[in-house]
Amino acid sequence: MNAVVNPDTCIGCSLCCGMCGAVFRMNEDGKAEAYQAATEENRSDVQSAIDSCPAAAISWVD
Repeated sequence: MNAVVNPDTCIGCSLCCGMCGAVFRMNEDGKAEAYQAATEENRSDVQSAIDSCPAAAISWVD
């Protein structure tokens, strides 16, 4: 599964980047983006980022 960040909802706090930099980064618009697919090794970190996002801007997609 992959994570996706809704750019319309993201507030640019970068919390997800700090929690799982292997999947999330900030883009040139100051919003987070999922630039890598989640792996078995970082799946729980991605889920933590989803659960912790103050804007609820991150979700899983198939």
